[in-house]
Amino acid sequence: MAAACVALWVVCVLRVTLATIYFQEEFLDGERWRNRWVQSSNDSQFGHFRLSSGKFYGHKEKDKGLQTTQNSRFYAISARFKPFSNKGKNLIIQYTVKHEQKMDCGGGYIKIFPADVDQKNLNGKSQYYIMFGPDICGFDIKKVHVILYFKNQYHSNKKSIRCKVDGFTHLYTLILRPDLTYEVKIDGQSIESGSIEYDWQLTSLKKMEMASAESKDWDQATEKPQDWEKHFLDAGASKPSDWNSELDGDWQAPMLQKPPYQDGLKPEGIDKDIWLHQKMKHTNYLTEYDLSEFENIGAIGLELWQVRSGTIFDNFLITDDEEYAENFGKATWGETKDPEREMDAIQAKEEVKKAREEDEEDFQMGRFNGQENNFRRFYRRNEL
Repeated sequence: MAAACVALWVVCVLRVTLATIYFQEEFLDGERWRNRWVQSSNDSQFGHFRLSSGKFYGHKEKDKGLQTTQNSRFYAISARFKPFSNKGKNLIIQYTVKHEQKMDCGGGYIKIFPADVDQKNLNGKSQYYIMFGPDICGFDIKKVHVILYFKNQYHSNKKSIRCKVDGFTHLYTLILRPDLTYEVKIDGQSIESGSIEYDWQLTSLKKMEMASAESKDWDQATEKPQDWEKHFLDAGASKPSDWNSELDGDWQAPMLQKPPYQDGLKPEGIDKDIWLHQKMKHTNYLTEYDLSEFENIGAIGLELWQVRSGTIFDNFLITDDEEYAENFGKATWGETKDPEREMDAIQAKEEVKKAREEDEEDFQMGRFNGQENNFRRFYRRNEL
């Protein structure tokens, strides 16, 4: 048994060693969080945060997080960390959010910013790389935002991802992978996944970029003799086995004669789209395309609006290791989620009991007052 525990401890230590933790915040050192987080002073009407575990919780200290405190306010606060690039790496963003006030209209999402963000002037116009998390307003909007900044534009996931709407703490996880796949988890369970290219409708942008970049190569490739349109490449030809590129140069397929113009129609020659497609196959174009790569990630923040305040944000994590994020979620939210619900149930029972006692007291008082009024009416009739 002891040996098994030691082995498990070694595995956990190794996992932490292998993982790169860019940012982690649990608010376990009291008011020192104010040294790490910067409240925006862009607008004097911005709402303020406080450290709180709320009215019910699983652990009074571990469940403390940033809580919104003022109704009908915008909020803007951020924390900086050492800048990094996620090129060629997984990017996992994770945190917990609790709408104990039963959110009617407001945001519970976070934003990831470039390192040069002006924290003191953070506002709704501040550029961000990623926006992720729940947004609730009325009966229509109950969704998880996943917005990526790409080519100077913000792009939303076209899939409808429903968020949690109750008053308990929930764990939200976003995974962006270098193979252009993604995954969204709530409470450790995968609720959506797919292709970044297609689920963000970025294929049109990819084609525009491709056409712009590759058309130059096409134009250069078509700078041939005037009779070029009368010829085409022999697509069935292959490089001879004895061809030496160092001595003979780059091998090119031989040209074949095209038939002359017919019926006034211009011969098409080599189809441009086919040529580009063949060229893309050899350049690994898709995997090198930076649909989810950000070169200068350096801050995380809350920039949102809430009609009714009381939301608590906690257990922030940015890492490149999916397993570490999963274990971190289990060690934080996983340890306190059940005790939180138990405390809420106990409070609910106590509130019901108190309400019944008050109703009974009101009833008894009402009955006493009724008897007293009847006695007064009877006494007055006798006097008359």
